[in-house]
Amino acid sequence: MELSESLKNVALYFLFLAKKRDKPVTLHKLQKLVYYAQAWSLVLNNKKLFEEEIEAWIHGPTIRSLHLYYERFALNPIEEEIDTKIESKFNDEDKDLLNQVWKVYSKYDADYLEYLTHQELPWQKAREECDLNPNPFFPPVISIDLMKEYYSDKLIFSKKR
Repeated sequence: MELSESLKNVALYFLFLAKKRDKPVTLHKLQKLVYYAQAWSLVLNNKKLFEEEIEAWIHGPTIRSLHLYYERFALNPIEEEIDTKIESKFNDEDKDLLNQVWKVYSKYDADYLEYLTHQELPWQKAREECDLNPNPFFPPVISIDLMKEYYSDKLIFSKKR
């Protein structure tokens, strides 16, 4: 299964930041960073960063093609040669968003990010569908509309504090 260029670039950008800051990233953590990047892009920039669906796997939001692409690393940090020109693949708005997602979420380990997504409505709502269709090979898709609504509400709430 191939990654779209847009998804691959988002993943590579986070791996670039990880290498630059000497903060290794596993596939499990990368999945969560990419998920949050998509969520906050929907809210702040009113657009998707990539077209792939995000599924509600037992360990949190997962993009199947990203999982298959990097699964060879298992639980180890992803090590890949990254062209330093990866930054040029993004406009300033998207690069700023990715940097902010990194700043907020990279300080947490993969297990905490999994815990965090499990506390949030988009993953919970999609997992409810597992009761109706418990086939582990076809986990339910997390609704893009619900992601946008949920994280928009979080942003509004945080501004009121």
